[in-house]
Amino acid sequence: MRTLLRTPMSERPAFERTEREGRPETGSRNVPRILDLALRIGELLLASGESAEDVEAAMLGVTHAYGLDRCEPQVTFIMISISYQPSLVDAPVTADRTVRRRASDYTRLAAVYRLVADITAERAGVNDAYRRLAEIRRNRHPYPGWLLSLCAGLLAGAACFLVGGQLDAKAWLVFATAFIAAVLGDRLAWLVAGRGLPEFYQFVLAAMPAAGTGVILALAGPGVGLRGSVVITGGLFALLPGRALVSAVQDGLTGFYITAAARLLEVLYLVAGIIVGVLLVLYVGVRFGAQLRPEQSLLQHSYPALQLAAAMLLTLAFAVMLQSHRRTLLLVTLNGGIGWAVYGALTVDIGVSPVIATGIAAGIVGLFGQLASRYRYASALPYVTAALGPLLPGSAIYLGMLSVAQGHADGGLVAVSRAAALALALAVGVNLGGEVARLFMRLPVGVGAGTAAGQRPAAKRTRGF
Repeated sequence: MRTLLRTPMSERPAFERTEREGRPETGSRNVPRILDLALRIGELLLASGESAEDVEAAMLGVTHAYGLDRCEPQVTFIMISISYQPSLVDAPVTADRTVRRRASDYTRLAAVYRLVADITAERAGVNDAYRRLAEIRRNRHPYPGWLLSLCAGLLAGAACFLVGGQLDAKAWLVFATAFIAAVLGDRLAWLVAGRGLPEFYQFVLAAMPAAGTGVILALAGPGVGLRGSVVITGGLFALLPGRALVSAVQDGLTGFYITAAARLLEVLYLVAGIIVGVLLVLYVGVRFGAQLRPEQSLLQHSYPALQLAAAMLLTLAFAVMLQSHRRTLLLVTLNGGIGWAVYGALTVDIGVSPVIATGIAAGIVGLFGQLASRYRYASALPYVTAALGPLLPGSAIYLGMLSVAQGHADGGLVAVSRAAALALALAVGVNLGGEVARLFMRLPVGVGAGTAAGQRPAAKRTRGF
């Protein structure tokens, strides 16, 4: 469907129609229903975090399967539309839909992709597709809210082992402290979300418990052995919007600049909320004499086996928080472990720069995720997003905020710039891995007939030269 989307309308092949397409459901009177079905499917995909290109490809595949060849979908951050022109002399039929609610439910996303696959394979009529889509909308989330809160705490606790790299007498106390702080922050965010407070303030409040707990541990004195910097960093891992960042960069790389700019602005607001929440607490803590020494507690690859297990546990907790289907949990956990192992081998054994190592590790995660999704005929997001969790720049962001709170603005700017470079490498790497995987995939029948066998036509995303 991507190849069909990247081909101009005048060059798209007119596939031979089957017996099903002669039925009344593909007649002109059914055009508004087909367009509405494509819009509703696109709305669910976009609300789940899919890239704009994949949303347009799915919408185009649905309309093409029902006999509407001359369709042009268009996706922005909050609005999707589709236009169908029966012929050059007929007036086009256009419909649009606004995306008002966004939620991370990868189980629902997988169900939508199965529906799209059945539609494009001509196994579902319009009425059947509407019925299945209504069932997908009505289905409840696979995991209850209390389990998501526990997974948020588990993610923060695993991140403590990941960035602390120590397994001593106090390590489990640090884990428990980070766990409780993350659960408290998650519940606090849910409480204010129910009151209709914007997401910016939700992230401000959600970041405060972890920061406050870290400051309290630092005020207790270094003799206690509870590493406050590790607790704060673990809390950041549970809040960073990695999914939105990857989608923003992917849209930018594929030519959807308006959607990419909107998504990137959303990421900036959410990260700004985290920074404000942590900075407020750190500023008060430093004024009261809290001695936060991240150089003594944030270690890199001290215990590789422990950190690998922590990375896989973090990935598993992240996948549950994203409402991933149970059948994908094992693969995404292994993918996260592979990504972290590659990053550790590059930085420790070879001495590669962390930014380059992050990009390479993210590329491998994207490659394996894309291949797994093609094997399962599903979206790549459930196999990729959670696996990127261990590579998020939580430590760099914390170091930047701590430097600012201590009055070292120059050092804070350097650390934040490093975090931005790591985040960009992460997003570009995972996109490149997905593109590399597609180089070895077969073309759909009838597409690219004018090219050499096995060769994929160039993606005409921009004007080019």
